[in-house]
Amino acid sequence: MNSVHWGALAPNLAAAAGAALAVLLITFAVAVRRGLHRIVDIAWGIAFTAVATVTFLLSAGHGDDGRRLVVLAATALWGLRLAAHIAHRSRGHGEDPRYTALLAKAPGNQKWYALRTVYLLQAALVWLISLPVQIASYSTAPLGPLAVCGITLWAAGLLFETVGDHQLARFKADPHNRGRIMDRGLWAWTRHPNYFGDSLLWWGLYLIACTSWPTAAAALISPVTMTLLLTVGSGKRLLENHMAHRPGFADYVARTSGFLPLPPRRPRSRTGG
Repeated sequence: MNSVHWGALAPNLAAAAGAALAVLLITFAVAVRRGLHRIVDIAWGIAFTAVATVTFLLSAGHGDDGRRLVVLAATALWGLRLAAHIAHRSRGHGEDPRYTALLAKAPGNQKWYALRTVYLLQAALVWLISLPVQIASYSTAPLGPLAVCGITLWAAGLLFETVGDHQLARFKADPHNRGRIMDRGLWAWTRHPNYFGDSLLWWGLYLIACTSWPTAAAALISPVTMTLLLTVGSGKRLLENHMAHRPGFADYVARTSGFLPLPPRRPRSRTGG
């Protein structure tokens, strides 16, 4: 059964792209003025919130109001919490080493290189990953069991991400932990509880959008792309490359799951049998 107003969704795709692009271009202008490109990380969650808000307004009269409200609230709560967390975490710090290394490779003007490889790319990713939010908002089907499963998965992901961020912030706030590897709480079960939670909640948003086989197929690229970004893209891979030289990190990697939460592995015995 076709439960989505595809004709009404089409102009929304363009409006969502415009919203994401506007947020990232404004961020680019601020970053250039301040000489600090790390603020683009704050704009990530804000851009998703902008897309969800524009979609909610344009989908009025085209989709089920309950589903529209759920995806707006879910996206905005996640996006604004993430933006606030990153803003607080980066306060008083200089440029992120990732962006310093990236801009050092610029073949020409660093400013325009950053625009192409960071800001425009992130705007495109926001649009692509937000497809479940856009599609769900134009679905006429009322919330059902699959949507409830999606909401539950989203809530579990947000909780995992929030608790992981809070535990890490408390650990870093203690001067006695300076230079040490965080391996407590959720961080004893996965090296990236925040990334795992991020992935989980986007799979939840995907389930909320799945009201028919066409919607399931159209929206699938979103959680797949987000998960790949977090595991082999700019998330886990780059962070672990940056941390590889830190004392104790190799032992932490040996006993702790890289992404999915699993019981810590016991260290191997060094004695022969």
